[in-house]
Amino acid sequence: MLEEDPSKIRAAASALWEARKNKKPIPPITETYGIRGLEISYEIAKINNAERLSTGVRQIGRKIGLTSKVVQAQLGVDQPDFGTLFSDMEYLDSDNIPISKLLQPKVEAEVAFVLSKEVQGQMPSYGEFLNCILYALPALEIVDSAIENWKIKLEDTVADNASCGLFVLGNQPVSLGNLDLAGVGMSLRKNGKIESIGSGAACLNHPLRAAYWLAKNLIERGQALKEGEIILSGALGPMVSVQLGDDIHAEIQGLGSISCKMV
Repeated sequence: MLEEDPSKIRAAASALWEARKNKKPIPPITETYGIRGLEISYEIAKINNAERLSTGVRQIGRKIGLTSKVVQAQLGVDQPDFGTLFSDMEYLDSDNIPISKLLQPKVEAEVAFVLSKEVQGQMPSYGEFLNCILYALPALEIVDSAIENWKIKLEDTVADNASCGLFVLGNQPVSLGNLDLAGVGMSLRKNGKIESIGSGAACLNHPLRAAYWLAKNLIERGQALKEGEIILSGALGPMVSVQLGDDIHAEIQGLGSISCKMV
């Protein structure tokens, strides 16, 4: 059985690592290596995340993927997943994004949270979790898959660190108190044309509920969210493919605007 064959897990991890290193997508690992089951896929991601940390980058947060029913339908999956954010993935509003770092990027607008306290140990109540969030920011996630043509099953994207690419954070933090995050509207423009619209309710019905889902999943796995870490809570609308030269600009009601250019 695959659970008893660590060589297949290592081979799948190596294939994903080389795909990203060489900027050359590969066929789905679910097909090539017979990868089945989310726990095995998270183990593959863990191997490559440890490899990234050994290069000197730092873990600075987590991302939640596949929170939008529209995005789930785009990719043919039916539940959320999560990945790890590293220090070399972060950009700020209006930055130029080097497309040479990516394989087959798509962009989505999201709500990001920054933690004021660590979330670890026992399972937090919703109130205890909310007490750990310092503020929200508008964000763009530039998702990127090492799997050819995004032909992914859930296990493929989980193993590929939830298809993490890069992300862009807004400048101005916003207090949560008066924000109706389920009701916020989002519009994303590419080269001046609206390509994606959505709302906070598209993100597991509420971006904070998505973040709480992440916290509980990590606690169940004996992991923690650390003070100062970023949570990308998930897409507010459909993903949009991007290429060299594209200007991206998103507006999220109550949080403001955010932009970047693919160079």
